[in-house]
Parts: sequence; C-alpha cells; structure tokens
Amino acid sequence: MSATQAAPLLIVEDDLALQKQIKWSLDRFDSVTASDRESALIAFRRHQPAVVTMDLGLPPDPDSTSEGFKLLEQLLEIDPNVKIIVLTGQNDQANALRAIALGAYDFFAKPFEPELLGLTIDRAFRLFELQSENRRLQQMHQPDALSGLITRDPEMLRIGRMVERVASSGTSVMLLGESGTGKEVLAQALHQASKRQGRFIAINCAAIPENLLESELFGYERGAFTGATKTTLGKIETANGGTLFLDEIGDLPHQLQAKLLRFLQERKIERIGGRQEIMVDVRVVSATHQDLKARIAGAQFRDDLYYRLAEIVVEIPALRQRLGDAVMLAHAFLRRFAQEQKRGNMVFADEALRSIEAHGWPGNVRELMSAVRRAVIMCDGNRVTCDDLGLPRTADAQAADASAHAISASSDLDLRAVREAAERMAVVSALARTNGNIAKAAELLGVSRPTLYDLMRRLAVQ
Repeated sequence: MSATQAAPLLIVEDDLALQKQIKWSLDRFDSVTASDRESALIAFRRHQPAVVTMDLGLPPDPDSTSEGFKLLEQLLEIDPNVKIIVLTGQNDQANALRAIALGAYDFFAKPFEPELLGLTIDRAFRLFELQSENRRLQQMHQPDALSGLITRDPEMLRIGRMVERVASSGTSVMLLGESGTGKEVLAQALHQASKRQGRFIAINCAAIPENLLESELFGYERGAFTGATKTTLGKIETANGGTLFLDEIGDLPHQLQAKLLRFLQERKIERIGGRQEIMVDVRVVSATHQDLKARIAGAQFRDDLYYRLAEIVVEIPALRQRLGDAVMLAHAFLRRFAQEQKRGNMVFADEALRSIEAHGWPGNVRELMSAVRRAVIMCDGNRVTCDDLGLPRTADAQAADASAHAISASSDLDLRAVREAAERMAVVSALARTNGNIAKAAELLGVSRPTLYDLMRRLAVQ
C-alpha cells in the first residue's frame, strides 16, 4: 500500500486477465476490482475509493463507450472529488478528451507503462488528500459569522469583522443596502455568531398586506377576529431566545411603528385580542434598501423607532462596488448549481468571466445567482459562455474605465496610493478569475508565485 494512500484504489476492467495484470502491476496500492458498471457502483459505495482506473468499454456492450461514460457520470455524481483515470484505446483520443471534459482526472492509452500509470495514481492520491485537508481546514478555521460570506473585498471583510464584534451583544442592528446585496445572509451570520439558542425568524414587512401584518408580528388569541379559531403565536414570540429579522422595515405601516417601538422599549407584547403582557427576549435585526432619514423627514417613518432599530448601522456595498466579488461569487454559484443539476464539472469561458467583471449587476448578488442558475440549466456543454449567462460580450475598455474610476476614487492622485490601488485591483481580479488558484493567478499576472504571495501580504489581500 502507498505510504500516502488513505483510501483504496478501484480498478474497473471487464477483461479479467487484464484486470488481474493491472492489479498485480499496482500491488503497492490497496485496491478493489469490478468488471461492469453495476459491480463498480457497489464497490464504490462500499469502499469509497479516492482514485478509480476504468475502461470505457464495459458490458453489456464492450465495443461501445456508453456504459463507461454513464459510470463516469454516476461516480462523479456520488463523489465530485474522486480522481478518475480513464484507460482508452490507442486511437481513441476523442473519447479521452470527452472524459476529461466530464470531470475525469487523466487518461492513458492502452497498452500503458505500469510505472507511469503508478506515478499518475500516486499523484492523484496526493491531490485528493491535499484537497480533502484543505476543505477540512477551511471548515475548521472559518468563523461562523463568515461561513455564508464569499468575498475578498476589503469593505465586505471589514463588515464581516464588525458582525463578529457585535454578535455577542444584544444591540439592535440595521442593515442598509440595495436589494439583492445579501442583507439576510449577514443577518443569519449575526444570529449564528451570537450563539443565541432560539430560532432565526425572518419577516418581509413589504410582502404582507397591512391588515395581516400586525397579526403576523404579534400573534392573536382565539376569537380575536372572524376566522381566529385558535391562539397563534406571532413572529416576535416565535423568535423568543433567538433573532427576529425585519426585512424592508422602511415599508412598515405607520400605525404599527408605534406598537413595534413599545415592544422594543419594554420587551413585552400583547397578542391581538389578548390582555396579558408576554415577556420576549429577542434580538432585532432590521434591513431596508430605502433612505430612512428621507422618510423620517417626510413624516413616513418615526425617528424614535429609527434610533431604537439603528443602534448599530451596517451599510452593505452594491456588488458593482465590491472588487473581484462578482467573479468569485459566480464560481461558487456555478459549483453549487452544477452539483444540484448533476452537470459534472462546469467552467466559465474567459469571455464570460470578462463579461461578469464588466457587468453592473443592478440586481446585485440575487441577479448574479439567477444568471448562473439559468446558465447551468441552459448550457449545452460544460463551458458557460456569455450567451448562456445572457450577457453581452464586453470590450476591455469598459473594464479599463471601471478600473480608472476606482483608482481615482480611492487616491487623490497620490502616486503611491494609485499604484497600490492598481496592484490590489489586479491581484484581486486575477484571484477571482482563477477561482483562487495561486499558480494560475501568478501566470495571469506575469509574476512568480513567491512574488504573488508577497503582493498579497503587502496589499492585505486575503
């Protein structure tokens, strides 16, 4: 068994003599064998191998590759991280390339050199272990408050640190930002980091008719009104011991603002039709895309309620203002939706990445998520293009204009600040475009990996 091997090798070969020969030539690996698709699936689920070698021509039709490709897709569906090495005929390059496009790790043409195959298997095991360790470390070290926050933007990272600092306090937090910027994600992060034992309860004040909103928030007693056949708890009471998230608080009707203010002051509620005051321990987080100070000036929102809700205010930047985040989020959404739709490994074409960077995303993260989900469903192959995303092919001039605007906005023409801003933008964009791959980002920037690491440390790029 290989010194670095942590899981068995699965050998899938229908020719029993060749299967035995492969197993013998790779005797330093702990291996299991299978001769057809069904037995391979059984062995895969039972032994959970890290690496698989497989022939594409399998029974009942070994002259066709249909069974082999079906098995390849099924194995990657069960475990997208498994390393599959396809063994093909000498003149079967087209099928080999198709297997790589579907997610295979490598391919070898028969007859093959056992030593070279052994080295490739060894490398596959090591890569599998490194990736597994990397995932483990990320899960272990990533703070709870940032677990749903995918960003490299300095302002968003500052917001993440702020969320962690205020989480343990009971102060009310107001999240301000355009629709689709991720206000509810941050509200959930705040709840998770607070370690409150109760539930996270969200209610959209703009989505519920005014005549129903009071009963949704405060609950009602049996017989309080026609149709009230039983006592029902409101959202505030349901969130007792946890966090209440009031989304679109700017749309809260004026008559309910006074009742909510009284609750925030006294931490007591009365259900509709009830006479008993009920103590409630809840942390209130609110959010809106509106200018509440303008609504206060127009007598549409109470200033005393605002100051109760906005003990701490967090302003979330729009996606177009977050350097490199659009591409970084697009990669994360592509992995997620490709897995959900069982599409195997999918990638963005270079033109698609440039278009994602240049697009203004007026709908912010929500718009980006919808575009990627649609692309995964509609894409013909495994390479997502501008057309799949519904984005125009963009000229590099647009990206250059955005870059120049960001530099001028951040620097007052101080040459050192301009240079640092340009370097930071280039480094963050390269890391986003290559999905965090340091070697590829360094190649894209035309520098060595040590130089890129030095730049990341100097520019505080995470």
